[in-house]
This record gives sequence, structure tokens and C-alpha cells, in this order.
Amino acid sequence: MPDANVRIPAEARDRLAEVAAAEGLSLRAYLARLATKVLTPRERAERAAQAKAVLFELNGYDPSPAEEAELDGEIDRRLGLRGTA
Repeated sequence: MPDANVRIPAEARDRLAEVAAAEGLSLRAYLARLATKVLTPRERAERAAQAKAVLFELNGYDPSPAEEAELDGEIDRRLGLRGTA
């Protein structure tokens, strides 16, 4: 498999290299492993749809788009991803 060059800031490279080293991996091996674990937007959407289907089957949970947006906002707020409302 051919290698690819990816240009990122030196600080990001150094941080990733430190994380890789702490796990006993080279930066190349760490990034290859990370690429197999991170979900694409399509995969995240598929998993979300599957989870909603399971919840609906188990207990009838079927939030409206407005309810989903409100719940997403609450999660973001609690995680500090958005300002408090």
C-alpha cells in the first residue's frame, strides 16, 4: 500500500506522535489504526438511525426533529461545546 503525505501543523504532529509513543506505536501505525476506528459521517448517520430504530422498537421513543435538536443542544451545552442557554 503506498504511503501518503499529509501536511499538518508541527504542534499537531508532535502531539499525535506523543500519543502514539505512549501506546507503543509509531505515528504511522497510530494514524493507520485511528483511521479504522473513526466513523465517517455516513457511518455515524447509519448508527444513529439504527439506535433510533432500536429505541422505537423497545419503548416507542420517536422524537421529532425539534426535540432532537433540543436534546443535541443540551448535550453540547453539558459537554461545553456551546455556550449555556
